[in-house]
Amino acid sequence: MRKVLLPSLIIIAASLLVIRIFYLQIIDDSFKLKSDNNAIKIKYDYPERGYIYDRNGKLLVANQASYDIMVIPRELKNTDTLEFCQLLNITKEDFIKKMEKAKIYSPRLPSVFLPQLNKSEFAAFQEKIRKFEGFYFQKRSLRDYEVAFGANIFGFITQVNERLVAKNPYYNSGDLIGKQGVEESYEETLRGIKGVKYIQKDKYNREIGSYKEGKYDTTAVQGEDINLTIDAVLQKYGEELMINKRGGIVAIEPKSGEILALVTAPSYDPSILVGRQRSKNYTRLYRDSIAKPLYDRGLLAEYPPGSPFKIMTGLVGLQERVVDEQTTFICNHGFSYARGRFQGCHCGGGVRDLHVGIYKSCNAYFSNVYLRTIAKYAKAPYAIDVWSNHIKSFGLGQFMGYDLPTGKKGKIPDSKTYKKMYPDWGWSGKTIISNAIGQGEVLMTPIQLANMMATVANEGYYYTPHIIKKIEGETIDKKFTTKHVTTIDKKYFKPMISGLFDVYNLGTAYYLRVEGIDICGKTGTAENFAKIDGKRTKLEDHSIFVAFAPKDNPKIAIAIMIENGGYGATIAGPIASLMIEKYLRQKITRTDLETRILNTSLQGRYAKLGGLSETVKLQLRLQDSILKSKTKTPKIKIDSTKQQH
Repeated sequence: MRKVLLPSLIIIAASLLVIRIFYLQIIDDSFKLKSDNNAIKIKYDYPERGYIYDRNGKLLVANQASYDIMVIPRELKNTDTLEFCQLLNITKEDFIKKMEKAKIYSPRLPSVFLPQLNKSEFAAFQEKIRKFEGFYFQKRSLRDYEVAFGANIFGFITQVNERLVAKNPYYNSGDLIGKQGVEESYEETLRGIKGVKYIQKDKYNREIGSYKEGKYDTTAVQGEDINLTIDAVLQKYGEELMINKRGGIVAIEPKSGEILALVTAPSYDPSILVGRQRSKNYTRLYRDSIAKPLYDRGLLAEYPPGSPFKIMTGLVGLQERVVDEQTTFICNHGFSYARGRFQGCHCGGGVRDLHVGIYKSCNAYFSNVYLRTIAKYAKAPYAIDVWSNHIKSFGLGQFMGYDLPTGKKGKIPDSKTYKKMYPDWGWSGKTIISNAIGQGEVLMTPIQLANMMATVANEGYYYTPHIIKKIEGETIDKKFTTKHVTTIDKKYFKPMISGLFDVYNLGTAYYLRVEGIDICGKTGTAENFAKIDGKRTKLEDHSIFVAFAPKDNPKIAIAIMIENGGYGATIAGPIASLMIEKYLRQKITRTDLETRILNTSLQGRYAKLGGLSETVKLQLRLQDSILKSKTKTPKIKIDSTKQQH
C-alpha cells in the first residue's frame, strides 16, 4: 500500500500542475495581457460620481466635465517645451518637476501630468495635442457644488497618494478619491466602478484597435446617488447665524438619530477646492492655524459642557435614589463644601428642589446631588465608576459610531482617571465636585451634547447619529436603526423635562421664547482658560445652549457652542430658538433675535487671542456683503453683564 501511495501522490500533483499551466497559457491569457504591456495601451473610462441630495431631495452636489493631461514619459519625442508650457500656462520649471515625478512613477505607464482642466483651459491645448507625442487627455468629472455651504459635510475630492496606490489595487496614480465628510465615508458608493479598455499597438507604437476584440474591456458603472439626512435650508441658515463667530451647531431628529444640521464656523465655500486651484486653496486653509476652517468643531472640538451637564447630574441622582423630586437644598448664592472652599452660584439663592434647580440653573443644588451620589458607596473609586457608567450609557465619553470619518471621544472621568491624577493620596466627591456642573474633567463635543438632548427628549433612548438617509438600491447600516437604551429609568425623565420646559417659561431662557412653540432647553456658560505667554489665563467664557422641541413628540434636538461667546443666553440661546423655529415653521417670527445674531461679531475677541488669519480676513469681506444684503441694522455690541446665566 505504501509503495502505491507515494507514486500516486506524485502523479496527481503533476497532473494538477500540468492542468494549471494549460489553463494559464491556453485558456486564460490575462497574464499574457500583462506581459504584453509594452504593446498594449490601457485606457480608463472614469464614471461620474454619485449625486448628493438633502433629506428633501434638493440637489447639493453634482458633477462637471474635467480633463487630465496624461503623459507616458518614454513616448515623448521632440516636444516643444516652450509652446507646451504656454498653452497650459505653466512654467518650464513646473514642466521639468512634473516630468521627473512621472518618470519616477513609471517611464512606460501613464500618469497625470496636469490634472483637472476645465473646458476653457482645455480647449486651446486640445487643438494642438497631436503635436505632443507621449501626451494625451483623460476625461473625468469633477464636483459641481450647487450650494455654497456644507463644506465640512461634503468633504472634497483629491488625487490618491502613492501609498494608497500600493495598498489598494483599484486605484492608479492620478486617480481621484473622496477625503473628509461623506465623500470619504461613502467613497466606494459614490465613486462607481471605472471601465477599462485595452488598445493594441503595432511596432511603430501606433494604435491598431482593441486587444482581443475587446474581450477584456469593461464598462464604467456610475456611482450611486445618496440622500443625506441634512436639511439644506436649516444648514444654510445655521451657517449664516455663525458668521463672524467660532463654534459648532448640531441638530438631530430624536426619533431617528438623523443629523439635520452640522455647522462648524468658520467654514468655507466648497467650490474653492475644485479644479487647478484646489491644491493652492487647500494649502491656505490647512495652514490657517488661527481660525482652523478645516477643523470641524461640531465633531472634533471638546469643551467643558457647563450647566447643560446638570441634566445628567440630576438624572443619575434620581436613578441612584439619593434624591427625589421633593428633595431640597438651600443655596446661599452658592455653598461651602469644605473648609475655605466656596462654590458660587448666580441663581439668586433660596430653597431649591429639582424643578427650580433646573430652570434657575442652581450650582448649589446639583453639587449637593453629586456629593450624595459619590457618598452613597463606601469607596469613592467604586462610586465614581457607577456614576461614570450611567453617563456613558448616553453615548458620552466614547466614539459615537456615526458615519463621518472624524470625531473625538470627549471625556467622562472614572476611577482610573483619578488614580492617575491622585496616585499618592485619597480623594472624595468634594475633590472632584466641579464635575457636577460640567466643569472639572468632563469634556464633550457638540454632537455629543445634541445626542444627550435627543436622548432626554426620547425619555431614555437614542439612535446612533448618522448623516446618510438613503442610498439608491441599498439599505443603510442597521447600526443606525438599533435603539440604545440608557441605564436611567424612563420615569425619571418626566420631572427633568418639566424643569427644562420652565427654563423658557420662568428661567434663564425666558427672553428667548418663541410664541406657539413649546421648547425645552438649558443655558450654559463654560469657563475657558488658555496659556498666554506661559501663564494660565482666564478668557471670555464659552456660550452654550441645548434644547429640543416641541415638548411633546419632539422633532428636533440641538446643541450650540460659541467660543468666547459669554453667557449661554447671550448668543447660543438665541441661535437655538431661531434654528428650532426655522425647522418647525420654515419662517422666523423672532426677527429681533435674528437681527441681533446676524449682526453680532466676535472677531474683536478672537483678534485679541491671536489676530485674524488671512483666510478669515478674506471671509469677512464676503460675509459683510451677505449681512448687508440681509439687514441694514447697525451692529450691536454685547453687554454680557445684562444677560442671565
